[in-house]
Amino acid sequence: MLDIKIIRNQPDLVRENLKKKFQEEKLPLVDEVLDLDIKYRAALTDAENLKSQRNALSKEIGMLMGQGKKEEAEEIKKKVKEDADRLAALDEEAKTLAEELQARMMTIPNIIDDTVPIGRDDSENVEVERFGEPLVPSYEIPYHMDIVEALNGARMDSARQTSGNGFWFLQGDIARLHSAVMSYARDFMIDRGFTYCIPPYMVRSRVVDGVMSFAERDNMMYKVEGEDLYLIGTSEHSMIGQFIDSIVPNEELPLTLTSSSPCFRKEVGAHGIEERGLYRVHQFEKQEMIVISEPEDSMEWFHKMADLTVEFFRTLDIPVRKLECCSGDLADLKVKSLDVEAWSPRQEKYFEVGSCSNLGDAQARRLSIRTKGDGGTYYPHILNNTVVAPPRMLISFLENHYQEDGSILIPEALRPYMGNKDRITKPEK
Repeated sequence: MLDIKIIRNQPDLVRENLKKKFQEEKLPLVDEVLDLDIKYRAALTDAENLKSQRNALSKEIGMLMGQGKKEEAEEIKKKVKEDADRLAALDEEAKTLAEELQARMMTIPNIIDDTVPIGRDDSENVEVERFGEPLVPSYEIPYHMDIVEALNGARMDSARQTSGNGFWFLQGDIARLHSAVMSYARDFMIDRGFTYCIPPYMVRSRVVDGVMSFAERDNMMYKVEGEDLYLIGTSEHSMIGQFIDSIVPNEELPLTLTSSSPCFRKEVGAHGIEERGLYRVHQFEKQEMIVISEPEDSMEWFHKMADLTVEFFRTLDIPVRKLECCSGDLADLKVKSLDVEAWSPRQEKYFEVGSCSNLGDAQARRLSIRTKGDGGTYYPHILNNTVVAPPRMLISFLENHYQEDGSILIPEALRPYMGNKDRITKPEK
């Protein structure tokens, strides 16, 4: 959520930002916010004036009663009663205006960084840099589910019976590989100074509304029926939510946290959810990193975090690239975002395996997360980034380490988590 001062003082900047994000339909919101803000502040001013007048009249009543001027005091009491009724009406008016103002403010997107490329959708995202050689072997690489099934590593039909499309059973060495990747990701982040956390897997609606836009919530989140709880779509939700309505001393910044959790997503309108595969599913696990930083340090942390994901994948010998998200592909709360994409030798293209985002102070404002230093109280910046999210990551892992005999090589960094095995082979019948 934007600072109202930006809309008051720089409305043209907000309008231009809406155009850059190709959200021209929201342009009327700027004038609506300005009009509501004037009315809201006027109601507050009138209420404050009435309160001051009421206090003065109350003192006058006391003086008159002390002087035995009861009739004059009673006349003033009538005025106080009229003012009390007017004050109640003003308070109700201010409350209504504040709610209307808040609702519109929550739908106006954050101001994107000047370095964000302008584009309508993800087809106009811009490649930044590649890491590792994207090789295609001389032999054919099967579809990832054919690899998994040949290794007796999944039971997708059973998952459809128990839970429906978009769910999976992993088993054997593939399940072990999944757990190994998560354990390695945990230690990878701990070794780089991040504090490891296991968060709640459900959060209240106020947290949900604080960490994402309404459109994201409706498309992603599973609501727990009959309770004010949602299943998390990423551990970022509860990890940031833990600081709601709090002041973090600035000497504690930056807070560098990494968390592991299952994630649950509806993926409304997602392509391929009916297909046989692990790319887009309703339930998966993820290792996340979250940083709460001083505003002036957030861009430096943004690039550090993206580099950590690249480093993680390169230690597993998987070629990746960074892709700069264009303006139209940025969610409303984001200031800047980079996707990390892994190489698919079977498809001979890259696909997304993680996303790094700087949200500025938008989430902090929504959740009333503040920091305090010598200059007073202000909002910190909040960032999040995917370290790794199997099972999607397993697709790139299996394809990049698939051998002509059908086995899967295990990179050296992962072997301690796989019982020191150097490869996964077809199970003996």
